[in-house]
Amino acid sequence: MSLSRLIDSVNEKIAGLVSWALLAAVIICAGNAIVRYLLNYSSNAWLEIQWYLFGAVFLLAAAHTLRRDEHVRVDVIVGRFSKRTQVWIDLFGFLLFLLPVCGLILWYAIPFAQLSITSAEMSSNAGGLIVWPAKLLVPIGFALLILQGISEIIKRVAYLTGRSDGREFAKQVATPQDDIAAIKSANHLD
Repeated sequence: MSLSRLIDSVNEKIAGLVSWALLAAVIICAGNAIVRYLLNYSSNAWLEIQWYLFGAVFLLAAAHTLRRDEHVRVDVIVGRFSKRTQVWIDLFGFLLFLLPVCGLILWYAIPFAQLSITSAEMSSNAGGLIVWPAKLLVPIGFALLILQGISEIIKRVAYLTGRSDGREFAKQVATPQDDIAAIKSANHLD
């Protein structure tokens, strides 16, 4: 369970950093739109940095989403089963689908990113940015997702063997009050 807690902690910290990337993307998007309409000026670099930041949010937050059990699933069907059966379904899903698919994507993503880095790949758009940072996000994101999958497997096995009550992997639905409290604590407002 200590490995699981370590993985959870790493992905939690990364998710906190990724939230800043989302804020940066929103600010850049709004700033770019204002400049484009008020000054009739635009740059492909501003558009591409928005895409890079969105890619960072999507790829780096996927593991956090899995940790919080907020990924897409068919709860209408699975919710009718006992908790133990749901845990078995999760376990088989992680072992038969999540880990193999993420492993395959990671296998192909590493050389994909390496080639971009070694060739110092640039965007084909006029005024575009270097491409390798965006391509490097793919193997990093899927490696984090694999690690989180391992953490989730550890938690499910602990539950099935009676060493956990399952709170570690329960769906973490936040209320609006929880969101406000999290924002206040993140900004140290009280």
